[in-house]
Amino acid sequence: MLKLRLTRTGRKKNPTYRIVVMENSARRDGRPVEQVGYYNPLTKQSHFEIEKIRKWLNCGVKPTQTVQDLLRKAKIIEN
Repeated sequence: MLKLRLTRTGRKKNPTYRIVVMENSARRDGRPVEQVGYYNPLTKQSHFEIEKIRKWLNCGVKPTQTVQDLLRKAKIIEN
């Protein structure tokens, strides 16, 4: 089953995250199917490729709770 989730990048004590489509059984920093955005929790900066995210959501990909909250704040999804 595919999920829309975060993978960690950046240095120690300076995290940044990529928002990716990935198999739910894959490890956190494994190979993603596709990268669809990024999020920096320190500066609250984020970027979403809205077309790709909507395409994957329409295909049945489920976002994790954290990604779902980020997408709600950006008003990409409702609920």
